[in-house]
Amino acid sequence: MNGHFSNRLPLDLSTSSFFKSVELEKQKKHVDLSLSSPWHARILDESVFDEIILKNPFQSADEAVKKVISEYYKGKGALLDPNNIVLCSGTSEAYSILFKVFCDPGDTILVQKPGYPLLENLARLEGLKTYPYFLKKPKTEASRFEIDVDSLISAPFDAKILMLVSPHNPTGHVLSRGEWRAILEFCKERDLVLIVDEVFADYSFVLENFRFEALQSEVSVFYLNGLSKTIGNPDLKLSWIAYQCPPKRVEKLRNALEYVVDAYLTCSAFAKVAASKLLPQVSYIQKPVLERLYKNLELYRKYFPLAPIVEGSWYASLYLGCEDDALFCLRLLRESRVWVQPGFLFDWGEGWIVLSLLVETQDLEYALQEIQKMNVL
Repeated sequence: MNGHFSNRLPLDLSTSSFFKSVELEKQKKHVDLSLSSPWHARILDESVFDEIILKNPFQSADEAVKKVISEYYKGKGALLDPNNIVLCSGTSEAYSILFKVFCDPGDTILVQKPGYPLLENLARLEGLKTYPYFLKKPKTEASRFEIDVDSLISAPFDAKILMLVSPHNPTGHVLSRGEWRAILEFCKERDLVLIVDEVFADYSFVLENFRFEALQSEVSVFYLNGLSKTIGNPDLKLSWIAYQCPPKRVEKLRNALEYVVDAYLTCSAFAKVAASKLLPQVSYIQKPVLERLYKNLELYRKYFPLAPIVEGSWYASLYLGCEDDALFCLRLLRESRVWVQPGFLFDWGEGWIVLSLLVETQDLEYALQEIQKMNVL
């Protein structure tokens, strides 16, 4: 082969024996508790989107889309300047843009553990190092996860960005006001840029609009969201970065963001049209998704009443205490035809599994029953 792969790639890109076994088993009929989209869960269908798009002609200019996004935030009690909104093709690209603006190869960013593995992969592909801070496991049964603010103290002083996910994937943790203020204070002290991945913000089961409050004039905060979660369709490729920063930094920051975005221009005209028409209808679109989530969350609590509280998103992390979570998940798939994600994918320790709350309620009940049985054996 001519040339060498970049050092940004993992040394081993081959599929592990575990996932080869999983893919082989998943070719047979099974209940999939790894579903990540209401679209793929068949809660939503084409008619929902066709009806809105076809009946509401709209121009696709960037300015019009940004105004709609600004109105979306206004509905949440946040006044965000449309000029402080950057359009992208997806949240992954939004991360990439911000990494390019604020970091050089070799720089360090702070990431939550456990967490979605994609974030570390994106950082690696930009040549960045990651340093963890942690979510505390619930101290008592049926209590909430918390950010371990003390775990931030050991972070390198030359770190550039703190990455925060709320509602959190995969724990369902949602920031409390106290946690938010502690994070902002830390970012202020260390002169860190704060990236808030809030793609599940519309699926929070607790009130948390305070994230637009306090210290906004001293800390640069970037809120990431997009159509993938807001309207439940990952195939409509449009996301955005909405930001607040000190007034003296606005012009330079806007110029830097535009410079990077203009080098790619990946957001399609169709996606902009879709966003313009669909975002004003989020309450209508999200209603069946939220109904499914609340119903399934109630069922989940029925079968596992002592599990950690899920405050948002459409995932739950469940501790079973099994010695090998990968072996448990593969056995569950083979014997019960139920697939759940092993905790090691999210940097959990042994004994954790991660499941989706998007599946049909009767399928979830069957799956929960099988998980209970398997965990007892």
